[in-house]
Amino acid sequence: MPTYTFTAKQVGGKVVSGELDAANDVEARVKLRSQRLMPVKVRPKSAAKGGGGQSLSIPFLNPDPANQGVKAKDLQVFTRQFAVLVNAGVPVMQSLESMSQGGRSPALTNALQVVTAEVGKGKRLAEAMAMRPKVFDDMYRNLVRAGEEGGVLDEVLDRLAEYIEKAAALRGKVTGALWYPAAIILVAFAVIAAIMTFVIPQFVEMFGSMDQELPGQTVMVIDLSNFFVDFWWAIIAVLVAVPSLFKGYYNTEDGRKVLDEIFLKLPLFGGLIQKGGIAKMCRTLSTLLGAGVRIMDSIDIAATTAGNWCLERDLLKAKDAVAKGKNLADPLTASPHFPQMVCQMIRVGEDTGNLDAMLGKIADFYEDEVEATAEAMTSLIEPLLMVGLGGIIAVIVIAMYLPIFNLAGAVGG
Repeated sequence: MPTYTFTAKQVGGKVVSGELDAANDVEARVKLRSQRLMPVKVRPKSAAKGGGGQSLSIPFLNPDPANQGVKAKDLQVFTRQFAVLVNAGVPVMQSLESMSQGGRSPALTNALQVVTAEVGKGKRLAEAMAMRPKVFDDMYRNLVRAGEEGGVLDEVLDRLAEYIEKAAALRGKVTGALWYPAAIILVAFAVIAAIMTFVIPQFVEMFGSMDQELPGQTVMVIDLSNFFVDFWWAIIAVLVAVPSLFKGYYNTEDGRKVLDEIFLKLPLFGGLIQKGGIAKMCRTLSTLLGAGVRIMDSIDIAATTAGNWCLERDLLKAKDAVAKGKNLADPLTASPHFPQMVCQMIRVGEDTGNLDAMLGKIADFYEDEVEATAEAMTSLIEPLLMVGLGGIIAVIVIAMYLPIFNLAGAVGG
């Protein structure tokens, strides 16, 4: 039977360590609880202090779970299960222990083990979660803190799980709508590149046996084909370098300001980005305010979820106005990026004292708008791209067959 080393807390709070035999770590924890010990850390003896020898550690093959985030779905499922356990009266410590026993992503399992250990040392849950900020972000921790202080942790966790689910769904809709045309364009370019590289040279060999002058359109296509054949490496380098440079520039402060302003002005895509950003901000604000988080902290967190610098800037300006005693709706009304309907609904929510509920309704409305806009874009862009691709291929085909038609006409004459 394997031997496990453990660190546990006695009823009086004293920390003790030792070894015990158990079939697995779950049985080891059960044995410790039967001795009125609260397990903090349980691990196989061979794993303690590197007793089994050092293992190969390659960052790309063995990433450190502590530096990884987790999938929204994994976090949502954990949060929902946590809420059920807390609502059933299971202590937070025992709930965390039961959910840290594998079955989840390595990053989440590692984070839960760290949080469990910190809570076992006497820290509050929100403070323990701060040890893994890549897994539990500011919003998550603030909501948990509000739930702890208000004694409604189970309700807050339910609200969090619902928020994560809706945020992931909204992100998927926006991302899908933006990537779909890019994927079609990439495939179209690959098809055209293949024609230029492998098909056109076959026609060039055939035209070489013809003793006639080629039409200008055919010469242009042949020159383009020669460019693809001779400089394919440069084309690939540009295709790789441009997105990398674009991403690098966007990650700078000035680049994000410039590009986010441009994104909002793009036809079709600008409206989608704006609606998606407003939906995320309103959903975040609604969730935080409904859980009792201070409005200033809520605005700070909501601004970071916008995904666009312009929307973030406008909301932070509104925060400064709120700090001076003004309503949230007044400064947002002056922003060109917030529709009047949004500002009016926020004003009504402030006047009636139901701001969190009104923000939730705004988020529901714009989430539906994002879905409708994404579907409309897909329906519009797909035929346009297909027509464009078909037109390019038609031009190439006509250019290649023109000399053949001319030769046939000359022979017939």
